[in-house]
Amino acid sequence: MRDPLAEPSDLIRSVSRALRVLESVGRAPRGLTVKQIARRCELTVATTYHLVRTLAYEGYVIRREDGTYIVGLEIADRYRELVAAFRGPPAVGDALRRAAADSGYSHYLGRFVGNKVAITAVAEGPRSPYVEDLVPGFDEGAHATALGKALLATLTPDQRVRYLRDFGMRQFTAQTLISVEQLENDLAAGERRGMQIEMGQFRQGVACAGLIVTPDRDLERRVVIACALPAAELMTSARVLRTRLQATARVVAEALATGEPNGTT
Repeated sequence: MRDPLAEPSDLIRSVSRALRVLESVGRAPRGLTVKQIARRCELTVATTYHLVRTLAYEGYVIRREDGTYIVGLEIADRYRELVAAFRGPPAVGDALRRAAADSGYSHYLGRFVGNKVAITAVAEGPRSPYVEDLVPGFDEGAHATALGKALLATLTPDQRVRYLRDFGMRQFTAQTLISVEQLENDLAAGERRGMQIEMGQFRQGVACAGLIVTPDRDLERRVVIACALPAAELMTSARVLRTRLQATARVVAEALATGEPNGTT
């Protein structure tokens, strides 16, 4: 949702409209006609036609034989670039894949991106339930995932309240924590435990554990690691899980440090 009060004075409206067109097409996997796009974007058909033709020329949408438009392959190229930029040095991906292979559990890295908690790297494990939302760039449900909780725990109470006020506490399951007080108690328990956890708060039957990789004064340089597993396995393997996550966190921290210019994180 765009904030009208934050609109820049030098906004280039043609670019803004083109992005709205692209978003509308992306939300319609069966494709949209120019008239349908114009209606959804509240634009004239003539303006929409020019925007769509430009996007098609650049490869960001594709015109099918029936006259409808779908997203183009250039979107996939930009996504691959985003994933590579988020992941960081190759050694980071290697560490995540090794942890996923050794444990069988899917592993994730996350950090603040534009002041929002976001997943920045993923390595799938065969023993973890597949959760289609948990991909690089996913930036919802920080209060309902261990990855999100591990990052929220690095904020001050006032910063957390502002974050939750701005982005809400959507109820994903019956177990989701939907009050600030509940979340504060949960985060405090996680701090004592040395690992943030959640069981069925984001998806039924799925649990997640997470902890900090790199604490940093700079909000957007704080990195956390998390893994997902069947909920039934969390309580029986929590200590082993924490030890493994801590070990992987050290490897990732070293990879991040050595992969930056001058060895800084």
